[in-house]
Amino acid sequence: MAQKTLIKLIVGSETIFFLALLMAFVYFSYVPTLNPRLVSRLDLTSTGLFTVLLLSSSFTFWRAEVSFRRGQTKQLRLWLIGTVVLGIVFLFGQGLEYRNLFREQLTISQGTFTTSFFTLTGFHGLHVLIGLIILSIVIYLAFLGDLDDPDSVLLPSVGIYWHFVDAVWAVVFMVVYVLPHVLADSTL
Repeated sequence: MAQKTLIKLIVGSETIFFLALLMAFVYFSYVPTLNPRLVSRLDLTSTGLFTVLLLSSSFTFWRAEVSFRRGQTKQLRLWLIGTVVLGIVFLFGQGLEYRNLFREQLTISQGTFTTSFFTLTGFHGLHVLIGLIILSIVIYLAFLGDLDDPDSVLLPSVGIYWHFVDAVWAVVFMVVYVLPHVLADSTL
């Protein structure tokens, strides 16, 4: 039980961290005015697709948890592998967007918008990467047969973290990609 409490404390502190980053992004992006030229360079369509894939990984992880509770080891492994694949594809998409922005000479030092954008999305990407490393370890343990104890809190603890990372991205996507496009379109 102490492990679940610890993971909840970690997620709570991470929530505060991401709220601070989101508040900085909103402040630097919307105050005093939104720069439509910069917002238009964010790829809403591709990022929307990669967002759907990342959020789908919460479903695959949930299915892994169901398989775990039912003692279905093979299905557990498959759902966990699916979760990792979806996370990797998301990070690949983020890398493509960064590459395209760098090609357009938009870097972290370009101004407050790009600084807050790359900081917020980069830290989120780092959290996805950490989650993928943890999930890979869990998959390894599943193949070794070390996840046979139905009372183990390992998978539910990892689930709290993974679902948190997905939920954070849902908020980041809305604030960073959708809202600026809506505001930019309404000022035209």
